[in-house]
Amino acid sequence: MNQHNPPKACSFLPAATQMIYDMGLQHLLHGVTFECHPQALAEKPAIVRCIMEGKTYTSAEIDSVFSAAKAQGKSLYYVEEELLQQIAPDIIFTQDTCDVCQIDTKCTAAAVARLPHRPEVIPLTPDTLEDVYTTAVTIAKALGHEDAAYTYLAALQKRTSRILDTLRQHNMPMKRVMIFEWIDPIYNCGHWIPFQVAQAGGIDMLGNPGGDSIVTGWDKIRKYDPEILIIAPCGFHISRAQQELHLLTRHEGWDNITAVRTGRVFACDFDLFTQPSPSNLVDGIELLAALFHPTLFTIPAALKNKTFPFTAVPV
Repeated sequence: MNQHNPPKACSFLPAATQMIYDMGLQHLLHGVTFECHPQALAEKPAIVRCIMEGKTYTSAEIDSVFSAAKAQGKSLYYVEEELLQQIAPDIIFTQDTCDVCQIDTKCTAAAVARLPHRPEVIPLTPDTLEDVYTTAVTIAKALGHEDAAYTYLAALQKRTSRILDTLRQHNMPMKRVMIFEWIDPIYNCGHWIPFQVAQAGGIDMLGNPGGDSIVTGWDKIRKYDPEILIIAPCGFHISRAQQELHLLTRHEGWDNITAVRTGRVFACDFDLFTQPSPSNLVDGIELLAALFHPTLFTIPAALKNKTFPFTAVPV
């Protein structure tokens, strides 16, 4: 494919869509998922849908529905195949990091198998923060604009380097942190998120770097006694998370956790952590740095509406 015959791409995950827009390659994007950011949905048709779309469930109900579907080998996501056939993409970006959060490669492959024109399916499956950065290169290279990724990543690296340099200059000790990826039941953080915590000047000893998040018992959390708690349920903006934060206060000894006693429990938007586009995750690092070390960093103006301190929520 050359500039006279540019590739037509579809993105089956919001993070890929975000990267394509961030790198200025959205003219090559012809279809997205229902969870992509509003600008993309205003400009591109939604090819991927979810049977739970538009419905309201509690955290416990969502966990139950997804767990049951996974146990039965079923997907809650589906592809608008007629629309996909009309687009006839050359490339589809998908993922295999989490079959709960988004459509996976297996489900995508089943839809693609029925197309008269077979696109190339490129799975983006990052485990670490470095892997997330590499996915940007993978996307840009597939679209014929590899240099766009390097320009994009270089600007982001300047931002993270500034944080690390400041922490070193002040010889700041790392904060004892825990990030919740889910509230009911409580899941720790996994994959790239512990690396975000580290780059912001913290350490999450209950996290699972490079691996899946898992249900974490309350007794273990109490013994760990984090200095700072970040509540960022996957898929929840803070307005949605706020509806269920009261569930945390029912745990025995909640009021004795150091983070609770010192008023350092924060709800944050999920997309800064569990939507793995480099720009989102770097935003997340900057926000965490300000929450961990407020004497050194301030919350960027654009991120102030993505977090709020949790002190008490009525039951």
